Amino acid sequence: MKSLTKRFLKLLALLSAEVVLVGLMFFACLLVFGFMAHTVFIQQDTGLDNALFGYAATHRSEEMTRLMRFFSFFASADYLLVAPALIVLVMTWFQHLRWYALKVLVIAFTSTMLNQLLKRLFERPRPVTAMFEQSGLSFPSGHAMIGGSFYGLLIYIVWREVKHPFWRWCWVTLLTILLLLIGYSRIYLNVHYATDVLAGYAMGIIWLLLAIYLMKRLEKWYFGKLENPEGRI
Repeated sequence: MKSLTKRFLKLLALLSAEVVLVGLMFFACLLVFGFMAHTVFIQQDTGLDNALFGYAATHRSEEMTRLMRFFSFFASADYLLVAPALIVLVMTWFQHLRWYALKVLVIAFTSTMLNQLLKRLFERPRPVTAMFEQSGLSFPSGHAMIGGSFYGLLIYIVWREVKHPFWRWCWVTLLTILLLLIGYSRIYLNVHYATDVLAGYAMGIIWLLLAIYLMKRLEKWYFGKLENPEGRI
C-alpha cells in the first residue's frame, strides 16, 4: 500500500499545475452535468429552477429585460454564425494565430452539433413561462453550452497569447463576466431553466477541453509529419 502511494505521489509530482487544474475542471464539469441530468430527469426536482425564476422576478423591469436580451444576443445563432468566422479571418492574418483560427472554427461547429444531439437525446420542453417564443428544446442550454465552448476558447487563447498580466486578466475577466451574464439572461427571460444553463456550461467546458486536447495531438502529428515526411526515425 505504501509503495502504491509513493508511486502515485511521484506521478503527481511529474504533472504540471496546469494539467492537474485541467483534469480537476474536466471531472468537476462531468459531475455537474451528471448531477443536473439526475436532478431533472430522475429526481424531477424543480427546486433550483423555481428558486432562480423567483429571484429573477424580483428585479424584472423593461430596462432590465432589454439589457438581458442584449446579453443573450452574444450567444444567439445569428451572432455565432458571424462572430467565429470574423475571428477566423482576423487570426489568419497572423501566422502564430492560424492554428487557433482552425480551433475556433472546429470547436464552434462541433459544439453546435453536439448541443443539438444532446437536446434530441433529453427532449426537455422549454419553460411555459418564457417571455418570448423560442423554438427547439431546453436541455442543455445552447447559449450556455456553445457560448461556454466559444468564449472559453477565447479565454484560453488570451491566456496563452496576451503577455502583459494586466491586459490578460482584464480580457479574461470581461469574457468570463459576459459568459455568466449570457447564462443568467436565459434564466431571467425564462427561456431556459437554471439546470439547463448549468448543464450547458458544464458540457461546453467538457467539449472545449476534449477538443483542445485532440487538436493538440493532431498538431503534434501534423508538424511531426512535416519535419519527417518519409517517416524516418
